[in-house]
Parts: sequence; C-alpha cells; structure tokens
Amino acid sequence: MSRPHAHFRTAVVWEVLREALDDRAGAAGRETLDVLDTGGGTGNFAVPVARLGHRVTVVDPSPDALFALERRATEEGVADRVRGVQGDAHGLFDVAERGGYDVVLCHGVLEYVDDPAEGLRNVAAALRPQGGTLSVLTAGLGGAVLARALAGHFTEARRALSDPDGRWGGGDPVPRRFTPERLESLVAANGLEVGAVHGVRVFADLVPGALLDAEPGATEALAALEEAVAELPAFRTVAAHLHVLARTREGAAPSAGEVR
Repeated sequence: MSRPHAHFRTAVVWEVLREALDDRAGAAGRETLDVLDTGGGTGNFAVPVARLGHRVTVVDPSPDALFALERRATEEGVADRVRGVQGDAHGLFDVAERGGYDVVLCHGVLEYVDDPAEGLRNVAAALRPQGGTLSVLTAGLGGAVLARALAGHFTEARRALSDPDGRWGGGDPVPRRFTPERLESLVAANGLEVGAVHGVRVFADLVPGALLDAEPGATEALAALEEAVAELPAFRTVAAHLHVLARTREGAAPSAGEVR
C-alpha cells in the first residue's frame, strides 16, 4: 500500500487512517466510502485514500493547491475519484453535503480557523449520523515548547507554555496549538466518541537531517521509533502534532446542542 507523500513524518497517521477506512468499509458493507478532506490542499492524504478505491472530496481555500491536487490525482490515475472544491471549514456546507460522508479528515485546519469549535462542529456535521469516522490532526503545544527550548529560546518556550493559544511570540507562524486534553474535549463536545489519540512527530522535527542522511537505516529506525511511542501518553504530550480518531455514536440520538 502507498503512503502519503509527506514521508515518515505522517506515517503514523496514515497507518491509523488506513485501518480506520478498512473498519468503516466493513461496518458499512461497502468497498467504496465517501470521504471529505477539509483543508486537503495538494492531496497528501486524499490521493492515497483514492488509490484505496474511495471517493474523496477535497475542500481547500487555495486555488493553487487545488490545481496541484488535480494534477497529482491525474498523474496517480485517480482523477475520477478525487474532486477538489474551493472553500473552508466556516462555509463548509456551501460546497459539501451535510451528513453525507463516511469519513472526514480535518488535518491542519483547527490551528488556522477563527473559531476552532465552530470548525469542528461543521466537520462533525458532515459525517453520516449513523456511522462516521473523523480524523483530526493539529499542532501540539508540548512539541513547540520542547522545540523552542532545545533551540535555546527559553523565554519563547515559556511564553508558549503560558499563552492561551500556545504561541511563542509575534513571529510564530502557527496561530494556535492544542494540548491532548483540549483537543479531546473539543471532539467529544460534538457528540463524537474518541477512539484513539496519537502523538505525531515526537522526534522527527528535532533530529538533524544530516544525521538521517549519514546513518544507513536511520530514517527507517526513526519511523519505527515514532510508531512505538505514538500512543504513549508521556510522549504525545510533547509531540509536534496530535492526531485524534473519533466516530459517531451509532444508534444514539443527538443531545440538545449537538450538531450532527
């Protein structure tokens, strides 16, 4: 099976997602699922998902990214299963179907939207009410604090730790970061059941590229290490990114205030 083009840094997410797709297809009794990739950009996940035989709709605000997505899908022979539309999480249902998707990917979105709670409500509402899987990938607070400290920027590390949005200063390119607890709480608030939480890129962003190039087998060994620590709570708190896999509570009616 092919992995996303983002190399070993997203290998943990891809393995979890591929298994989730297989599980959802089995539960639905269908080989082909309808997948929505919000903020899917150039198709790092959408194209490999389409290669598994699923139909993927990518929503992204960038016309350039969508053009690159179309080109990549064509090159990979999955253009008939990948559709790109311009839009964002805020106006999601201007371009996507409410309650129409078996699986929704929300990767690299919540850090940048004005209101992450609203963004998550929308992507959750895109899932089929009875049987849907949500994959959320966001920037992690602990990883940023660790990275700034190891770079010798101790004041910035402390600032990120105490800042409400987890930012280390005015030059920080990431508008918002999450702790595992905050991310799980946001997901659960939408009536979804959290199935797994993973730390992504615990070590990958801290290891010099020259070391990986110089040591035979180092990249593979690092990928194996990332996989080994991904589910350990002590390590996911210092991961550069956090991944949450959740699903709709099948058979349960939405409670007051829940968006489905």
